[in-house]
Amino acid sequence: MRRSRIFAIAAFALLAGCTANRDFGEVRPMLVRDDIHDWLGPAAAAPQAASSFELTDEERQMRDLAFPLIEPPYERQQPYAVALEYGAAGTAGMTRTSYANYLLGERDRSPAARYAQITDDIRNDITRLPAFFEAASRVLDIDQKRKKSLAYVRDLSAGERDQVLRRLHENASLVALVRARLAQRVAAYRFALERLVITTPSPQAVQVEQSLNQMQAMIVRYRSPALPWARETSLVNPR
Repeated sequence: MRRSRIFAIAAFALLAGCTANRDFGEVRPMLVRDDIHDWLGPAAAAPQAASSFELTDEERQMRDLAFPLIEPPYERQQPYAVALEYGAAGTAGMTRTSYANYLLGERDRSPAARYAQITDDIRNDITRLPAFFEAASRVLDIDQKRKKSLAYVRDLSAGERDQVLRRLHENASLVALVRARLAQRVAAYRFALERLVITTPSPQAVQVEQSLNQMQAMIVRYRSPALPWARETSLVNPR
């Protein structure tokens, strides 16, 4: 049923004669559901069963912000992109060679356009990183409080406890997945840049290298991000 709905949405986008996404990879509003990226948590936590608890607003926001950092950038303007948004392809990231094949494979694209494309893709990722990691840090912070709260909830059933722990595992697994995909992206961008340099050398390579180094530095920084908000002191009673 879910797969049928996904491809029905994709077919609608094709019939409408448009790509699923607008500039900067945003999904067209007419194709968006609030739960569009809810599948990311269970997918990241697999094979462990998913929690049946409703997502909080921040958990859902974290999933929305995670998706474009997992999906290869060359998929975002395709007519079938909306099906990917709904999980039709799972969480497969881009390999080291797939991005280079995409960048170098279009023969009508000029060398200058290739350098511009990789620069844009890297900068888009750089723009998305702070929002995702700030949302993730808030979610993981509240999850620590939620876990401590279990000791203070009266008449907590084994089933309720299990659902909480599953959700905590989903959230942590999604953050770990994004980190892994970001490492793959950096490797893929660097591999493609090296191919560009040896096939069509250009001063633009310096700009690409600078952007890539900036992205890599941000990823290192967000391994242990400083939390820019006031932490909640407790949920129920724990400190």
